Amino acid sequence: MPEEKKVPFKPIKSTKMMKGIMADYFKELNEASKTGDRKIAWCTSVGPAELLHALGFLVYYPENHGALLGATRMAMDLIPAANAIGYSPDICSYLTSDIGSYLKKSTPLERAFNMDGLPKPDVLVYNTNQCRDVKDWFNFYRDEFDVPCLGIDTPRGVHDVSTVYVDAVVEQIKGLVPTLEKAAGQTLDMDKFKSVVALSLKTTDLWKKVLRAATHAPSPLTFFDGTIHMGPAVVLRGTQPAVDYYETLTAELEERVGEGVAAIDGEEHRVYWDGMPVWGKLREHSEQFSTLKTCVVASTYCNSWIFEALDPDKPFEGMARAYTELFITRSEDFKESYLSRMIGDYGVNGVIFHDSKTCPNNSNNRYGMPERLRKKLGVPTLTIQGDLNDLRCYSEEQTRTNIEAFVEQLAER
Repeated sequence: MPEEKKVPFKPIKSTKMMKGIMADYFKELNEASKTGDRKIAWCTSVGPAELLHALGFLVYYPENHGALLGATRMAMDLIPAANAIGYSPDICSYLTSDIGSYLKKSTPLERAFNMDGLPKPDVLVYNTNQCRDVKDWFNFYRDEFDVPCLGIDTPRGVHDVSTVYVDAVVEQIKGLVPTLEKAAGQTLDMDKFKSVVALSLKTTDLWKKVLRAATHAPSPLTFFDGTIHMGPAVVLRGTQPAVDYYETLTAELEERVGEGVAAIDGEEHRVYWDGMPVWGKLREHSEQFSTLKTCVVASTYCNSWIFEALDPDKPFEGMARAYTELFITRSEDFKESYLSRMIGDYGVNGVIFHDSKTCPNNSNNRYGMPERLRKKLGVPTLTIQGDLNDLRCYSEEQTRTNIEAFVEQLAER
């Protein structure tokens, strides 16, 4: 294996713009929380954000905060506080990190964005399309803040997203409107709603272009870049700043492709990452793969914010379909077909599955998927044990050794 050496870093110039946009987003939330001039809705990451924006809410995402807690490694000091009041170490470590943050009044938002703590919600809105934990998570805050908590229960294990599923979710979304209108102090303007959905669709189309840039060889960006640059797609979809940002980023990546700029110098191997990031180890993973001349070109995670079914002309139906056809809600057969397609599209040599201890819904190695892909496509796979936030579930030495051996296997092939 190559000797350890300093990894060259090729900054994406658009990052400066993204940092400014994200700072403005959190500044606005902080001001609204202090003054009460704007209503704030807390929303799950793939919840009905467009509806909330259309009703004038500023939208805050606790899952985004959970990722920040993981990336800063603050989660390790905060998870025990949630465990102490009865939340199991085996459930979502986003949830336990975030609730621990609330209990200990400790958040990276204070240092990073000059915030006075978490923004206070006027309403809590969830969608269980990712997992059931979000409902329990938001119900905790319902009791703490004494505000309405409402949401959507999405079907799971779906193969074809039929009109039966879509119609059921449409009715649930429409059912949110009266309570949200009361909390917002205004009625839903359908023209504004359609306009917000149109902005979300533009954002999702541009985000897809960003990720598809990695189909080129050499790739101009990595999965680890994607986990950073997905921020506006998560927390600002439905707004003009998100569209502006991804127009800038796509132009920069197209320039990189045209000039043959590689995210990984001397790219030799192309790998797909399935499952959650190990947030507290992003830098270490990025540097190790770079040293091994291996580009992690695509992931299930980053592609989870592509919502092509959004339809400005039919906003309720488009949202219902887009947020029900997520990878995470689908059947094993669908997931296998999807992963096979991604492996071909991105010219992938191998697949890494992250078995995340507290996130079974995003761990796709547990029902024979790696074995089926090896048999079907002849593609090597590796499963690493870890977690999105709880680093007690992660072995640094074992993971580094397994990744090195896996890349050696790719080189032999």
